[in-house]
Amino acid sequence: MSIRHWPAAERPREKLLERGAAALSDAELLAIFLRTGARGKTAVDLARELLIQFGGLRGLLQADRKRFCAGAGLGPAKYAQMGAVLELARRFLGERVARGATLRSPMDTRDFLVSRLRDRAREVFCVLFLDTRHRILAFEELFAGTLDGASVHPREVVCRALAHNAGAAILVHNHPSGVAEPSRADETLTRRLVEALALVDVRVLDHLVVGDGEIVAFSERGLI
Repeated sequence: MSIRHWPAAERPREKLLERGAAALSDAELLAIFLRTGARGKTAVDLARELLIQFGGLRGLLQADRKRFCAGAGLGPAKYAQMGAVLELARRFLGERVARGATLRSPMDTRDFLVSRLRDRAREVFCVLFLDTRHRILAFEELFAGTLDGASVHPREVVCRALAHNAGAAILVHNHPSGVAEPSRADETLTRRLVEALALVDVRVLDHLVVGDGEIVAFSERGLI
């Protein structure tokens, strides 16, 4: 049976308009994106099959072009649309922590950092530079490394802090393994950076480690 013959309350698009996007399942949201199904399958049926094929929504969104386009009902046009949707989401989160904004919501900051770093295949070290009133000056990716580490140079971090005339900073890096637990090396590096930045009157507010959808904050562990 075609979706248009379903009761209005069960059609994904009408359900979204009536109850909001959060009320829909992954398959229903994906069905709205797909718009049409395949022979003998509704868009929801096709969406469910794709989620199984790719191991869930995240697997679908992370698929490279070749694998994505090989999926039933997909292709270059859908790949381009999906890329645009993902980039819009990243930019939306980025605007919530844009230059001049005050860090009033830790959740906004964490959502932004997860969107930027969670799916990186290599470790990346970043710094969120703030003024003395904790307004955002810049977010910079300063060092990139391998699967299990990145070489971080305190002198370069200090130089960038001075360039932005920063009064405070939040350190951030990801763990491509997905495990956000800080390592001994992370703790040692943090102490070095806190000491180096203190020499130029820049206070390190926190060091965040981004894992597979989770963040561990040094401040919450009493490590900073």
